Amino acid sequence: MPLLVLLGLPPTVANATNRVGVLVQSAGAVAGFRQEGISEARLGLRLLPATLLGSWVGAWFATQVSDELFGRAFGVIMLLMLPVIVRNPRPRAGPRTERPGRGLAGGGLGTGLEAVVYFAIGCYGGAIQAGIGIPLLLVLVGWSGLDLVRAAGARVFITAALTVVAMAQFVWAEKIVWSYGIALALGNGLGGYAAARVGARVGPRLIRPVLITAVVLLALRMLWVSG
Repeated sequence: MPLLVLLGLPPTVANATNRVGVLVQSAGAVAGFRQEGISEARLGLRLLPATLLGSWVGAWFATQVSDELFGRAFGVIMLLMLPVIVRNPRPRAGPRTERPGRGLAGGGLGTGLEAVVYFAIGCYGGAIQAGIGIPLLLVLVGWSGLDLVRAAGARVFITAALTVVAMAQFVWAEKIVWSYGIALALGNGLGGYAAARVGARVGPRLIRPVLITAVVLLALRMLWVSG
C-alpha cells in the first residue's frame, strides 16, 4: 500500500491494486502450508458464506469513499490494531483441534453470533484487507480451538477466497492498475510461499515482531500521505 501510494496511485486505487498481489500471495501461502502438511480447507469452507458476503459489502463501500477519507481511516485502523497484535492470542500448551460444539466447525454459534463475526471480518477484509490476519487468528484460535500455526493455514485460505470477491468488485469499479498489480503478484506469490514454510517452522516468535513493525510503518505512511 505505501509503495503504491508513493508511486502516485490514489489510496483507493492503491488499495484495490494491492489485492492482485494479495490474492497470489495467499495462494502461494496456501501451497506453502500444504507442503508443510498443514491444510485447514475443510474448516475454511464452512466459514466462507458469511465472510464472502461481508467481503463484497466492504469492497463496495471502499469504492464509494473519497481517497482522503480512506487514507486517514486506513492509518487510524492500523494503529488501533497494535494492542491486539502485542497481546496476541495464546492457545494452551499441547496439540489442539476444533472444539466440539463451538463455532461453525461444530454447530453452536455457527448460525448466530459467529456468523455475524465472520461477516464483520469479511467487511473489513473487503474494504481494507491489511491486517485481516489479526481478527481471523483471534477467532480461529478463540472459537475454533486451533493453534497459531494451523490457524494461520486456515487464515490464508479464507483470505484468498474473500480477496477473489473483493477483486471482482474492484474490477467492476475500474479501480485496479494491472501493470502494478501483476508486478506485485510475482513478488507476493514467491514471498507468501516462502513465508508460509518459514512461519510453519519458527512460529509466532518471528511472525509477531515483523507484523508489528510493518503495521506501524504502514499506518504512519498512510496518515502522512493523507495529512
